[in-house]
Amino acid sequence: MEEKRHSQRSELTSTLVIKRLDSADAGMQVTIDITDVSKGGVGFTCSQALEIGAVYESFLEIWTKEVLHAFLEIIRIEKKGDVYFYGSSFVGLPEMDAQRIGIYQTVQDMNK
Repeated sequence: MEEKRHSQRSELTSTLVIKRLDSADAGMQVTIDITDVSKGGVGFTCSQALEIGAVYESFLEIWTKEVLHAFLEIIRIEKKGDVYFYGSSFVGLPEMDAQRIGIYQTVQDMNK
């Protein structure tokens, strides 16, 4: 299978609360479980159906307990049973936050 990722992926145990920006129900919040994160985006699972192309506001708690405020565009969906697996890309992620993710990946690689 051809690798389509532009950035290295790392696993991160955390949760994320998201709300859709272009919906009348903009206050809806969903907790998701992150399966991997890179400077380019986040892979996660969720029991809630989200839409490809939709942009959601997110608050990602990283390993340092800092919270990154980011926007995620859903680019891939796969459903297995009652769980949805999503691929998303960051929209307008500040370089400082992208570097925090990169530093984590470097430290993680050194510990392997």
